Amino acid sequence: MMKFRSTLLLAVTLFSTTIQAQKTAGINRQQLVERHTVRLNKADTLASLSVGNGSFAFTVDVTGLQSFPDDYANGVPLGTQSAWGWHAFPNTQQYKQDDALKTYHLNGRDVTYSVQNNQGPEISKKTADYFRINEHRLHLANIGFDITKKDGSLATLADIKNIRQSLNMWNGSVNSSFSIEGVPVQVTTYGHHSKDAIAVKVISPLLQNGRIAIRVRLPYPSGDWGDRGNHWEAADKHQSTLTNNAANTATIKHILDTTSYYVQSQWTGKAVFKEKQAHYFTLTSGGSSSFEYSCSFSPQVQPTLPSFIATQQSSTQGWQQFWKSGGAIDFSGSIDKRAFELERRIILSQYLTRIQCADDYPPQETGLTYNSWYGKPHLEMHWWHGVHFALWGRPGLMQKSVDWYFKVQDIAKGIAKRQGYEGIRWQKMTDNKGREVPSSIGSFLIWQQPHFIYFTELLYRAQKDKSILNKYKDLVFGTADFMASFARFDSVKQKYVLGKGLIPAQERFKAEETFNPTYELVYWHWALNIAQQWRERLGLPRNSKWDDVVKRLSPLPVQDNKYLFTESGTDSYTNPEYKTDHPSVFGALGMMPQTPMLNTGLMQNTFNWIWTNWSWHETWGWDFPMTAMTATRLGDSEKAIQALLMDIQTNTYLPNGHNYQEGRLTIYLPGNGGLLTAIAMMCAGYDQATGTLPGIPKDGKWKVKFEGLQKMP
Repeated sequence: MMKFRSTLLLAVTLFSTTIQAQKTAGINRQQLVERHTVRLNKADTLASLSVGNGSFAFTVDVTGLQSFPDDYANGVPLGTQSAWGWHAFPNTQQYKQDDALKTYHLNGRDVTYSVQNNQGPEISKKTADYFRINEHRLHLANIGFDITKKDGSLATLADIKNIRQSLNMWNGSVNSSFSIEGVPVQVTTYGHHSKDAIAVKVISPLLQNGRIAIRVRLPYPSGDWGDRGNHWEAADKHQSTLTNNAANTATIKHILDTTSYYVQSQWTGKAVFKEKQAHYFTLTSGGSSSFEYSCSFSPQVQPTLPSFIATQQSSTQGWQQFWKSGGAIDFSGSIDKRAFELERRIILSQYLTRIQCADDYPPQETGLTYNSWYGKPHLEMHWWHGVHFALWGRPGLMQKSVDWYFKVQDIAKGIAKRQGYEGIRWQKMTDNKGREVPSSIGSFLIWQQPHFIYFTELLYRAQKDKSILNKYKDLVFGTADFMASFARFDSVKQKYVLGKGLIPAQERFKAEETFNPTYELVYWHWALNIAQQWRERLGLPRNSKWDDVVKRLSPLPVQDNKYLFTESGTDSYTNPEYKTDHPSVFGALGMMPQTPMLNTGLMQNTFNWIWTNWSWHETWGWDFPMTAMTATRLGDSEKAIQALLMDIQTNTYLPNGHNYQEGRLTIYLPGNGGLLTAIAMMCAGYDQATGTLPGIPKDGKWKVKFEGLQKMP
């Protein structure tokens, strides 16, 4: 008997040890990341690569620097942007933002909105145009190569041969090799992980006879909707002055109207830094076939610059720390052919959002690569840029931009007060200082309003610390106060109504006519309940007004056993226009958890119709992950995968991982962030899920490991 007990004990011990080993073995994160190293063997203007740190990004062509900005301007442009780099053209006409206000008579009273009033007074139109353009994000400089051919002319992109380029995301390096007229060139590029700086190492025989020069060129803002960083005209409107030119360093002061900053260069060995023409400088080395160069950007002169080695070490340490922290998903061993592509998109999206969207400000939709909407962030998109950081176990990266709301709360309170509401009405389209930008659509959107409650609830869930509640409570309660105030009580129906005077997330409906959009109704219900939970966690009494709004909020509009997109949109399913843009009704069960407002059977009917009938070619990049989240909550894991990989142009993920939309919007980071949010939920689940992997097909073709992910609400 003792021998049997000993044998049984040994077997149990060995079994427990085996299980423990499986639990602690984890994912080989370096192997996971490096199997998706980007490799290029030709010049592809949609495949430019970036290095950066969340506050600064630097995008390069096949030479490892920004040598051919004009060639890449219509692809993924070669931008150099920072969180602090903003500029405004002089307001010579003394435009005032109040001149863009237009009064609307809605729900029995007058309300003012900041809009593009093209039919109104000329001053209104010009004011709106000025404040839409200004302030705009700057392209700080173009740092590239001037390569001289044997005949004395400068090499063009067509002269770059034998291209081999890679982006190793494990250490943040871009390694480029190519040849000019048969002569090899090797370039290694890094971005510093905590400073606005880059560094390169160049190895080539062309260095010895001065045929490769580093070029520093400073553009002037174009003022266009999408500044591509290659506006070389208007040389007389800005000044670029060489304020220091020593043995191994040089400093350029760039002045644009009231904006100024410094571009500082540092190098090894003998080289000559000189001004070639206005705003165009070259650094030419000689005597050695190896050359190291670093460049820093700052509003003030920096006393020291990081060397190539220091930048390399910073990048390597920073990226390895990032990849070893938070979550990971590994599909290796899967026999479903879609698994590898999905994993590629996941890894590249983590890299891109880390360098483009992890700063103290909400990012613009094209991050720090190039301007769209004049470089301005859209706060309804902040959810898609930021939520995934928390779900991937990196809430601190989301918290940085959440804290920005403290800086702009007074402006947001002013908007609410001007319109006759209580609390805080968060902006939609804004600039870096939080000022509302005139917009005939954006000023009427409301779905950005509950985002702040969603963000801070995720922060609380990550830490379960009362300090989070105390830090954000005033903004959470102010957010909820506006929401309750915005809900209009209909004395006939004895219900609270959202609208008229709003445009839903599906931007196809007219503000003056629209009320009770399905997704926004659910978001209002959920967020007001969460705000009440915050009061209870803090030992405060419930807010009776919030409770009354939740209790008597209008029910979700239904027609023919499907949810209408808005209650006012009784032609939701018959008007062809309403089959385009975002199918945001999915947000009511996808972005949002199951609430008492929603019937899953009706949502299933809605989902089935949209899946079959929607004009998917007229959608945006985040619509596909939103669809995947709804499919997951409805228990259809196969359609969740299909949604993430739907073969539609706006769901294209380029070789560099960017989500391509169209010619003017060649990258779209809400798509990348949405992908990460959806796949985290599909693997780790959500609060109401009964198990893990609810969004992964159970057909035996998927082998999934994941760790460090958090459940979605």
